[in-house]
Amino acid sequence: MANLKHLNDGIRSQQAYRNVKSIEATGDYSIEIHLSEKDDALLYFMGLGRSWMVSPAALKSGELDKEPVGSGPYTFNAQASTPGSEYHFVKKDDYWNDELFPFDEVTMHPINDPTASLNAMLSGQLDVIYAMPQNIPQAEEHGWNIYKGVASWVGIQFADRKGEQLEPLADKKVRQALNYAFQTGPMLESAGPGAGTQTNQVFSVDGPVHSEELDSRYAYNLDKAKELLAEAGYADGFEVSMPMSTIYQPWQAATEQTLSKLGITVKWEDLSPADYQTNASTYPMFLAVIALDSNPIATVQRQIASSQWYNPEPVTELSPEIAELTQKAKKATGDEQLATLKKLNEAIAEAAPWSLWYQSNNVYFAVEGVEVTPITGMMFPQLRYIQKG
Repeated sequence: MANLKHLNDGIRSQQAYRNVKSIEATGDYSIEIHLSEKDDALLYFMGLGRSWMVSPAALKSGELDKEPVGSGPYTFNAQASTPGSEYHFVKKDDYWNDELFPFDEVTMHPINDPTASLNAMLSGQLDVIYAMPQNIPQAEEHGWNIYKGVASWVGIQFADRKGEQLEPLADKKVRQALNYAFQTGPMLESAGPGAGTQTNQVFSVDGPVHSEELDSRYAYNLDKAKELLAEAGYADGFEVSMPMSTIYQPWQAATEQTLSKLGITVKWEDLSPADYQTNASTYPMFLAVIALDSNPIATVQRQIASSQWYNPEPVTELSPEIAELTQKAKKATGDEQLATLKKLNEAIAEAAPWSLWYQSNNVYFAVEGVEVTPITGMMFPQLRYIQKG
C-alpha cells in the first residue's frame, strides 16, 4: 500500500496512475485499485517499471536517494561501487524467484558514448551493451549475439499544429506534403543494417493495430508534395526554425536537403542534448525519436490523447473524428476495441500530425552464453530478460 500510494503521488509515475481514484488493502496479500474510468494501460505501465516495491520505512525516512532498500533479487554493494562510474549488485540468497536471475553478481557501467561502450565490450569489460545498428557487422565478426526489437519512431514532430508560430502547419495539406516529401527507405538504410522498419504509423509494427496498407499512404512523391503546398498557398515554401543537437545530426542533412526541394528554408538552432528535450516542443517542428509502446491503449494515451514533452497539443484536438474514436477505443473491449483502433489509425494518417519516417529498433550485443530479450517501451530490458544461454 505504501509503495502504490507513493507511486500514485509521484511525478514520474503519474502517467501510469492517472485514472487511479483510490487504493485500499483488502487483505494481507491483496489490494483493490479503484479507477475513475476504464484503463487498459494501467497494468502495462506498472509492468514497465511504475510499480517498484521498496521498504516503506525507507520511503518514510527519505533515505532512498542515499541507498536503495528494495524487494528485488539483488542488493546494492555501495562499498564496491563508484558513483557515476560503476554500480555493483550481489544476488540475495533467499530470493523467491531465484531461477529467473542466474547471475550471482551484476555490475552496471553508465556509458553515454556508444563508441566507448563498444570499446569496453571489445576489451572484455562488458558482457551486454545497448548498441548502434551501424556496428552490427563488427559484432558479427566477433561472434557476439545480436538482438533487435522495435523501440521508437523517427521523424519530424509538428508541435505547432494550430499554426500559432508557423501558420502553414495549421493546414493539413502542408503536413501531408511533408509526409510525401521524404524518401524514408534510403533514410532507414543509411541508419544502418537492421535499424528498423519503414512505416508512417505510430502503432508498433509488431502489434495488431499496425496496417501494412497504410504504409503506402505517403509513399515518396515529391510532385504530390509540391502540389499540396501550392494548393495550401505555399508554392514558394516558407522559413522555419528547428532545434538541433548532436543526437539528431545523423538526420540533419537529409532533412535540410528534402525541405529545400519544397522551397522550405531551415534555420537550425543548436541545443545541448539535455536542453533539446526541454525546449524542442517550443519550436514549431523538430526532429524526434520517440519511444513506442507495445500496448495499443498506452500508445493512444502517450501519443494521441495527452500532452507530453514531445506532443504539447494532443492529437485529439486535430479533428472531432479523432477525439470520438479515441474515447470509443478507451471504452471498448475485444474485437470492437481493435476495430476502433484501426479506424483511429486511419484517421490519424489522414490528419498527418507528424512526418513519421520509420520505427527504429533497439539493438543489443551480448557475449556468447548471454541472451537478451528486447522489450518495447524499455531502452534497456530489466534483468529478468537477460539470461544465460
